[in-house]
Amino acid sequence: MAAPPNQARRRGALSPDILFDVLLRFPAKELCRLRAVCRAWFSLTTDPLFVRAHAARHRSPLLVARFRDDDGEVHVHVVDLSGTTVKRIAGAGSDHQLLCTNLDLACLATRWNTCLVLDPATAATHALPRYPVLGDPNREELYKPATYFAFGRAPATGEYKVLRMFNRPEPYSGDTDQLLDMFTINGSGNAQWRVMSRDFFVEARSAVVVGGAVYFLMNGVYFPKKRATVNSGIPPDYVASLDIETEEWRRELQGPISGSLDTNDADDRKEYISLWYQLALGELKGSLVLANHRGCQFVLDLWFLIDFEKGLWVKEYSIETQSIVQSPSDEYLMKPLLVLGDGRLVIYTELTGRLLICDPETDTCTFVEMRQLDSIAIYTGSLLSLPRE
Repeated sequence: MAAPPNQARRRGALSPDILFDVLLRFPAKELCRLRAVCRAWFSLTTDPLFVRAHAARHRSPLLVARFRDDDGEVHVHVVDLSGTTVKRIAGAGSDHQLLCTNLDLACLATRWNTCLVLDPATAATHALPRYPVLGDPNREELYKPATYFAFGRAPATGEYKVLRMFNRPEPYSGDTDQLLDMFTINGSGNAQWRVMSRDFFVEARSAVVVGGAVYFLMNGVYFPKKRATVNSGIPPDYVASLDIETEEWRRELQGPISGSLDTNDADDRKEYISLWYQLALGELKGSLVLANHRGCQFVLDLWFLIDFEKGLWVKEYSIETQSIVQSPSDEYLMKPLLVLGDGRLVIYTELTGRLLICDPETDTCTFVEMRQLDSIAIYTGSLLSLPRE
């Protein structure tokens, strides 16, 4: 006698443990499609235990990248290091650029005081309010000057926060003022920008978040409202930092390069001045990194901050770049992104929009086959995550 159809289906079905193990082998891109098979598969692949197990098994790094598609439009993509698109997010801030973050959320902003937070897993976006500016609803004119943002997470509370920086020209004086405020992403509609105080001028475009702090290179042009020279008193590798959790500025750090240069020596003086144009901040292995691309020597030096309190830096990498730089006059501002499991480095060249992988062992660099990037961030989350409450 034949078994009833539902009983036959039960006999042919995989046990939950076997199904768990089978689905765990699929990459996230395919799993997002397989969720539509049935409620049981959806329930399994959205279970936090499964999501964590999948993330532990699939450790290949993912990036959030913004570039122009075949349709001529600029979209946000989640890509792997082969340049393959894992997920395409259309319409996410069409005129915004990604901040170079290392989080499970992404942040996009413009120079005109607009900013939104993106969840790559769900494609949900949260637009931050443009006003009030500095706590004053009558300061709407501040959207006109250049506006910069930084995005990070407070380690203890898990709160995401956005730092906004206005570079405002002073009428008739030729000087520029810098104004800052902070916003906490808490899901409520009553959150407000909070005014920040500081008595120096940071290079807003250099901002990088490492752990619970935002780091900046100092801007010698406006500190203290003097032009950048070797006598201005502000070294080009001087670093400021802001604690995201307490929203308080920490002490400044002397960088590892300028202190060893003799500004009375013609060659050292030339190198000192060049530092203003060849430095970038990044995060590698949880540490703040100062990248110095010495274009004339075709060398990229990476200095790691290993002790904040002592201001101790160590140069861990010195990479030959002649294979990817056409001439010494090319200003390739290089931003370190990742150290891979095999020791290779992923680096972003901001001015050319290219991604390259450098092998310190062989002193070689190769470009990732990918379209020219508009901006990029590292994605540490899981594409299997459900919308946040």
